Amino acid sequence: MKMSEIKWPMAEANRISSMLNLVLGTDRFPVKVDQVAVEYSRQCFADSPVDKVDAQDLEGFEGMLAANKAHSKWLILYNSEVSSEGRKRFTVAHEFGHYLLHRHQQDRFQCGNDDISTGDGKRDIETEADLFASTLLMPLDDFRRQVLGQPISFDLLGHCADRYGVSLTAAALRWTEIAEKRAVLVASRDDHMLWAKANQAAFKSGAYFATRKRTIELPSSALAHSYNCEAINQTQSTKAQLWFPREPSTMQLTEMTRGAGQYDYSLTLLLMPDAEWQKPQHDEEEPAEDTFDRFVRNGQPLVR
Repeated sequence: MKMSEIKWPMAEANRISSMLNLVLGTDRFPVKVDQVAVEYSRQCFADSPVDKVDAQDLEGFEGMLAANKAHSKWLILYNSEVSSEGRKRFTVAHEFGHYLLHRHQQDRFQCGNDDISTGDGKRDIETEADLFASTLLMPLDDFRRQVLGQPISFDLLGHCADRYGVSLTAAALRWTEIAEKRAVLVASRDDHMLWAKANQAAFKSGAYFATRKRTIELPSSALAHSYNCEAINQTQSTKAQLWFPREPSTMQLTEMTRGAGQYDYSLTLLLMPDAEWQKPQHDEEEPAEDTFDRFVRNGQPLVR
């Protein structure tokens, strides 16, 4: 693909969102992404549109985008075993992202357990498809309107998840992108972290968890730890050093947890003040594409 033909995830998603706003108005959520994929591609790419979106038994995969032999039609599939509407919607949006951004690179995309990051400085097509899906389903301008002036809580994030028809995890991750202060989202099971996602402010200050390199146990004082997890929703103010030993002894953070309940993991949101200094980064530090990206890329669900 020539450089001039490169399409960027957020730009493509925002272009479609603007069109949907004009046609349907701004109170148009959740996005009917299956219909959008079919209609938009027919209007803009009539010679090779998305012809169908369907459920199918995709053992080992969350979703698939495939062209017919003539490349005159494309098919988007999602795993019929998935019961969560939020996961289905995100998967279809992810495959639609591949269609818009990457279909000239290959004629089949199978997204799930066997996905591998392209790495080596090349464009990571899986991350790009995720970014497209997130932007299309949860446009930042509308997302900001939902949370503006309100204290963050899992109830507020649950409202966002309901509005956009996505998982609570997806809504929480979206919020961290616009958080004014440092924020880290942690998913845990059996008192150990599954993955952790720090926003840029937290990451640059050294407040993140390198879970890809080692198994990290939750602090014993953590609300999500089995020692303490008794309620569904909990919030506490605690010393930042309990989570991040390099933080000043006087630094406090707000910790809020949504208990496991019906989910297969717990979510913990850590909210921190601005850093008092910027720690230097070293080669051994976790890159910006962290364990959460690998977790999702390996077919793990964003369970709501």
